[in-house]
Amino acid sequence: MRCLLRKRRTWASSPRAIVTGDLIKRETSIIILVKMKTKLACIVFLATLTATAQITAIKAGRLIDPDHATVLTDQIIIIRDNKIESVGKGLPIPPDATLIDLSNSTVLPGLIDCHTHLADGPTDDGDPTSQMKKTAAQVAFESVPNARTMLLSGFTSVRDVGVYRALNDIAMRDAIAKGFIIGPRMYVAAAYVTITGGAGAMTGFAPDIQLPWNLHYGEANGPWEVRAVVRKLVHDGADHIKVLSSGAVLTHGSNPNSQEFTLEELQAAVDEASHFGLRVEAHAHSPQGIKNAIRAGVASIEHATMIDDEGLALAKQKGTYLDMDIYDEECIQEAGRKGNIPQDFLQHDRQLGELHRQNFRKAVNAGLKMSFGTDAGVCPYDRSVRQFAFMVRYGMTPMQAIQSATVNAADLLGHSDVIGSIQPGKFADLVAVNSDPLQDISLLEHVQFVMKDGKIYKQQ
Repeated sequence: MRCLLRKRRTWASSPRAIVTGDLIKRETSIIILVKMKTKLACIVFLATLTATAQITAIKAGRLIDPDHATVLTDQIIIIRDNKIESVGKGLPIPPDATLIDLSNSTVLPGLIDCHTHLADGPTDDGDPTSQMKKTAAQVAFESVPNARTMLLSGFTSVRDVGVYRALNDIAMRDAIAKGFIIGPRMYVAAAYVTITGGAGAMTGFAPDIQLPWNLHYGEANGPWEVRAVVRKLVHDGADHIKVLSSGAVLTHGSNPNSQEFTLEELQAAVDEASHFGLRVEAHAHSPQGIKNAIRAGVASIEHATMIDDEGLALAKQKGTYLDMDIYDEECIQEAGRKGNIPQDFLQHDRQLGELHRQNFRKAVNAGLKMSFGTDAGVCPYDRSVRQFAFMVRYGMTPMQAIQSATVNAADLLGHSDVIGSIQPGKFADLVAVNSDPLQDISLLEHVQFVMKDGKIYKQQ
């Protein structure tokens, strides 16, 4: 502002009438000199602004380092604006730093949930067709508390894997990034890529009812239609691509045992997404749907409910992540007991819960890549943190469970350079609990401190 005002005064003070060549040259020299001084003043002014960066120092009594599966003690974390500048024992604290004392706490990287549906409205009755009673704007506004709840639960980043009201998640991602609402950093799919009437389609209506265009947004049949949908999603701002390789539990007229997209269609999705630098995740419950998706080259299998021994071996060989939401069975059955979920969904789910959990145990024992994903939205959003205890119950160590939601999740998303651990150069995303979650993993259900991008959102 000062630079602009000073420049305006400089030009206003110059002579208005110059009649000789010598005077013109002299006046031009004076103007150039004044402009140079003005630019110098602007540079000094801007340098002063840069020097006033916000510096924060955190004293961490215990710090979990998921990169090395270790716990460090008495660490100092120096944060400049939204990035971690340095981490270590005995680091000098800058005199102008804001000090946060977590000496009696355990500090962890911000948690990452790799399977959420934040922009799908509230968890009313577990039936996506209820969205047809609402406008897209109503669904979007009713989704705002979901983002806030996830962040305050300790999830500073999420991979949101599809919405029925296409592009709602892009709008939410951007609203959070611009500071209009609070929530985790979002990497979004924008819509489901599914066969017509498939696991990601809006189904359950009479055949003569015509649905709005955006409820058919991601439908594709055949490799070239799949490529066209992927291109459309990329154009509209998707961060990754979600395909549905089998039937679903929570979709009317679907069969989770079925295979939906063919191998060729899945290969087309992975290849087309790769042209834009995007990764693909595949919803898959059935053994063949899982194996087709792995062979096609997806980055992760979502659910992997009925994965068989061949599928486990194939995932190990290909380095494919399994993102297994083993807690939400609790919510599905609870909703069933209350009569809050359609009976056909319960029929799909019957006998799958325990099979899912035992296959999770097999995957852990086989040393497969595992990430943390909850299908948030099936359960109320404040219950995602309860999955940590189930992961430990079914075979993981507490450190492995934490790694699944930090370094492993960041690796799956392709963003290990900025999230997933507390290291210099990464975003200042941190959470803290009052005691040691390696001794009691359920402590992560009661996060006491949440920082995202260097800003504190929760401190108790």
